[in-house]
Amino acid sequence: MKMTIKEIAELAGVSTATVSKILNGKDKDISEATRKNVLDIVEREGYIPNGIAKSLRIKNTKTIGIIMPDVMNLFFSELARGVEDAAEKKGYSVILCNSDNKESKEEKYIQILQEKMVDGIILTASENSVKRSLRRRKIPMVLLDRDISTDEKVGRITVDNEEGTYNATKLLIEKGCKNIGFISSNKTTKSSAQRLQGYENAILESKINFDKNKIFLQNYTIETGYKGTVSLLEKTNIDGICCGNDLIAIGAIKALKERGIKIPQDVKVIGFDDISISKYMDPPLTTIRQPIYEMGEEAVGMLIDVINNKEMEMSKVLKTELIVRETT
Repeated sequence: MKMTIKEIAELAGVSTATVSKILNGKDKDISEATRKNVLDIVEREGYIPNGIAKSLRIKNTKTIGIIMPDVMNLFFSELARGVEDAAEKKGYSVILCNSDNKESKEEKYIQILQEKMVDGIILTASENSVKRSLRRRKIPMVLLDRDISTDEKVGRITVDNEEGTYNATKLLIEKGCKNIGFISSNKTTKSSAQRLQGYENAILESKINFDKNKIFLQNYTIETGYKGTVSLLEKTNIDGICCGNDLIAIGAIKALKERGIKIPQDVKVIGFDDISISKYMDPPLTTIRQPIYEMGEEAVGMLIDVINNKEMEMSKVLKTELIVRETT
């Protein structure tokens, strides 16, 4: 028969409230001797699995959580693989949560992961994420790919988004484009704002007329790429499209093809990410490569260092790389 908290309390000679506090890690005011006695009984009587009882004793579960906005997006799938492989090498297990790009689910998962007593969380924030999500965390956290402006002490692994999109736009200019559209996510997160800034900088530096009608901002999705391209074609003339990610580029290419517009002869297209499918597209996609797998590895390394209270830089910015293929 399964042991109850009451029976554990009786064996330990303490109240059920004391046992409950110890099992939930809320035992700051409880003596170490009492805490050890209760956990020994918990482990001996099999109230919970031995591994968890041991974790409670040492306050370390060797588990980390990762929250991502869309695991169906190949970028996040590759990112998760980097996290999982790096965590396994360091003896950690990973719990993966999909927020569906909703801050409400993001907040819920932060709470759930903390209840599951993970040692830390890696968060790739939803596009609408704000500081409220971060206030819910009480354990170490590293923001991965999408940064959030906050005074909370969190780690950050990002890439130089502004430089990446600047280089993408410059390539289109060098290829002869004078009417370059920009399709991306709304500038809710720092990364999306930085990508827009990189585009603007390249346009202004090249003394090409800056036209806000050539900018379409919505989400990092194929649908946004498709709708954005249709909108730009209706409102203005374009001979190049700089896309906020590769999914947007896929949608843009589909919209152009449906209208008989040749790529790259009539309109050149460049993406951002270099997800695995990019080189197999028709035509193969020119893009800005993020070191996706490495980003996952770096996030795990930083999180574990934070968990172990090591002194380190809490922010790391990785470089992007221009990959030229046939859409430019």
